[in-house]
Amino acid sequence: MSRPPTFTPPPGVRAYQLATERGEFAVLEAGAATTRVKGTALLLPGFTGSKEDFILLQPLLATAGYRTIAVDGRGQYESPGPRDDEAPYAQGELARDVIAQVHAVGAPVHLLGHSLGGQIARAAVLLDASPFASLTLMSSGPAQISVPQQQRVKLLRDALAVMGMAEVWEAIQAMEPAQQADAGDVDEGLSDGDDLRRRWLRNSPAQLLATGRQLCEEPDRVAELAAAGLPVHVLSGDRDDAWSLPLLDDMATRLGARRTVVPRAEHSPNTDRPDQTAGALAAFWDRLSR
Repeated sequence: MSRPPTFTPPPGVRAYQLATERGEFAVLEAGAATTRVKGTALLLPGFTGSKEDFILLQPLLATAGYRTIAVDGRGQYESPGPRDDEAPYAQGELARDVIAQVHAVGAPVHLLGHSLGGQIARAAVLLDASPFASLTLMSSGPAQISVPQQQRVKLLRDALAVMGMAEVWEAIQAMEPAQQADAGDVDEGLSDGDDLRRRWLRNSPAQLLATGRQLCEEPDRVAELAAAGLPVHVLSGDRDDAWSLPLLDDMATRLGARRTVVPRAEHSPNTDRPDQTAGALAAFWDRLSR
């Protein structure tokens, strides 16, 4: 999972429950810190992540003139969801949640999905592209994750099938050093910090099982996305063990998308290099508005 530097919203970022026609979702919203609001962006976190993964980006994007809403998806951290039933976490259901969120915050929006969030974002666009001004796929590839990451996710899913969330957490901590621990998650490692442990425990096991399977089985839908005609931005760090850079480069070419590689960043450029990432996002959105 990504490691946000803090779980406390900084000045200018407020936490609340966003009411939609599909239920309530926990969000962090930052208003534009300029006299003219250039646009609104909806930010979707990755597997085992949360809205806090964007906590460094949001003030920077506010300064650039963009209102941002980072959201916990159904069954993620502070957004409730069934803990034993995987059906509500089918990709189509999660995509419909995104469309409901967009209508609640006010379309059109720039949609950004990190890793698993990118796959869900793509599914939402393929359901209905009309509420979206653009799509950014951050560290999110054309199909299933790499074989080594599939093996990690399988280990996690096997553990969740026979152990409780607290037991899995303790097993993760016992297996690897805290600073490098990895839950089988493609969105970086876990540490033994109280905030990360609390976030882990509040995730729905059913959501993790369902979305972990999606990461390992996602088909290539690049041609479908290209046909949707939405402006697309493919952004990643210069190192990524979930999808290789050549694979991301090729996806961008097939989409006719803008391509950004953030130097000295790995699978989470939003936390590794927030300044450069925010600058690339704002430049993409600014170009569209012009």
